[in-house]
Amino acid sequence: MEKFQTILNEVFVENIQNYIEWLKSDIFNILILCVDLLIVIYLAKKIYNIIKDTNAIQLLKGIFILIGATLISGWLDLYILNFLLKSIMTYGVLLIIVIFQPEIRRALGDIGNQRFRKLFKIQKEETLNDKIINNIVESCNFLSRKNIGALIILERNTNLGDYEKTGIKIDGELSQELIINIFEPNTPLHDGAVVVRGEKIKSAACILPLTKRTDLKSEFGTRHRAGIGISELTDCISVIVSEETGKISLAMNGKISTNLDSDQLNKFLRRELLKEIEN
Repeated sequence: MEKFQTILNEVFVENIQNYIEWLKSDIFNILILCVDLLIVIYLAKKIYNIIKDTNAIQLLKGIFILIGATLISGWLDLYILNFLLKSIMTYGVLLIIVIFQPEIRRALGDIGNQRFRKLFKIQKEETLNDKIINNIVESCNFLSRKNIGALIILERNTNLGDYEKTGIKIDGELSQELIINIFEPNTPLHDGAVVVRGEKIKSAACILPLTKRTDLKSEFGTRHRAGIGISELTDCISVIVSEETGKISLAMNGKISTNLDSDQLNKFLRRELLKEIEN
């Protein structure tokens, strides 16, 4: 009887030990899974916050709709539709690369520049402030009254170094007087764009890529098309003053807002540029 009890105790202890080891291993795996899931959720949220106001969000919506339609057609045994959707999914990667090439190039570029730092809340070293925005607004207001054309590119997170190199290096403190002098007609720097980074005008007379959109108004000339084009490829803000009409326009994420007054321009720039500091 004692021997049987001893064997029973040994078996019980061994089972308990095995159970504890299994529990430890299981808890560890559960913790790893939770950490993994939290990291994915955190990164997904950050990436969504970055692209939610860009054309890339439309691409993601289209992908999810296509995946959902493929699953539903499979469940309903809609063989022909399911075959077509699966074929699109199979070759969809190439279609996406061709159709959304600017957005993909912009997203890949963002991985290595300052925008990617947002994922980990790393503060930008150079930011725009109230004084800079006031100088930009006042200079655009002056140029608008005089019907002097201007194109001012405000760098945000995507580095514009490649576009700076196409112009003349300035690297001067941004001021209303400097902007007006640069765009004064018949001066060496008045053609092309000004690139602004932080509190400085980095370059003037810069050459920018033109948008390929065909749905723009005929009144939009090269200056407007360049402002829209650079906003399609980067996350910059383009401020445009028309030489023909004096109207102030603003382009961001490939979209353009026209006929802005100084108050509207001021509010827009504060909302889009100062929010990074406030957050």
